[in-house]
Amino acid sequence: MKFFFKTLRAVIGPFMLLWETLTRPKGIVRGPVVQQQVDAQCRDVALYQYSTCPFCIKVRQELRRLSLNVELRDAQGAGEHRDALVQGGGRAKVPCLRITDETGKTRWMYESGEIIDYLRGRFANA
Repeated sequence: MKFFFKTLRAVIGPFMLLWETLTRPKGIVRGPVVQQQVDAQCRDVALYQYSTCPFCIKVRQELRRLSLNVELRDAQGAGEHRDALVQGGGRAKVPCLRITDETGKTRWMYESGEIIDYLRGRFANA
């Protein structure tokens, strides 16, 4: 079963990435000062993701739409990002948005719809 999904991902993945590129939304245009403020706020946020995960693609498209410079962390293979995701969030599920508040407290948000709602609420009117 695992081999089937790896093969499926290898075959369909490039088409999904092409589709993501072709349907890339235009971002919100902000003044330079406001964009710098938004970029500063984005330093407290990181997206753990896989390149060909459809839910991750959905979140990345919203990041582009909102003109957010959020760090993308590939958690697909074994490595530090996957380890951090499992250790901090409790599971290796993507997409996952890691949010660190001004006090240093970290929150892990897993559902793509919830992540998009959070991003829109925090950044859409910036």
